[in-house]
Amino acid sequence: MKLITGLVALAAVLVPAVAYAQDEGAAEVIVSAMRRDADDYSADMPAVGLRRTADFAIQEVTIAGDTRDAGQRADEIYAMLANAITGASKAGVQLAFGERVVQAVTLKNYRDLSLERDSRPDSQRLKFLVKSPLAAGTDAASAQARINAFIKAVKPVGRALMEANGDLTLSVVAPDQYRGAIADAIAADARTLSARFGPDYAVEVEGLNRPVEWARAGLSEVLLYIPYKLVIVPKR
Repeated sequence: MKLITGLVALAAVLVPAVAYAQDEGAAEVIVSAMRRDADDYSADMPAVGLRRTADFAIQEVTIAGDTRDAGQRADEIYAMLANAITGASKAGVQLAFGERVVQAVTLKNYRDLSLERDSRPDSQRLKFLVKSPLAAGTDAASAQARINAFIKAVKPVGRALMEANGDLTLSVVAPDQYRGAIADAIAADARTLSARFGPDYAVEVEGLNRPVEWARAGLSEVLLYIPYKLVIVPKR
């Protein structure tokens, strides 16, 4: 059991080996239905982790415009985005952008979002995220309703139109902050397994220096875990 305690203590202080993963672990990250793509990690998700309610429900939103004049079209799209930013706080939502790491959209940076070609001639669109906090008593279904109401309430500009795009996803803020709780859960499981095998056996745990991973675990919940390996071995 000293081995378990030592490994858990080591997990609490070791820094993830991959710099990019470390940056993600301290940021707000999007949680999809699948685990984070990382080729150098095991594809097997461990049985033990930390299941918790996500911090935000996130909906991708598109503003599209088809005004013939390109300059006017862009101004209409960005003006509608500005209307959305202005009304977000009152509606209980926040605006953001990003495919993996979530960053805020504000009146200072909203024109940094790029316009893309739409499916029709003389039309463009931009994509961003609308997120709603998942606090006590607010599940993903309630958050979705709040986001939908917000989208309908944003005042259009010219021929610009706003609509939801795709399914609701989730996000977690600073997943690395849960490393200690995950290690505690792993240690508890290791102690239970060791006791079942009797005094002649011990537990070895490997991989606790890896970054925290995340996966969706329900409508409003995520699973945070470390891709560790646990082995039962005879005591030496």
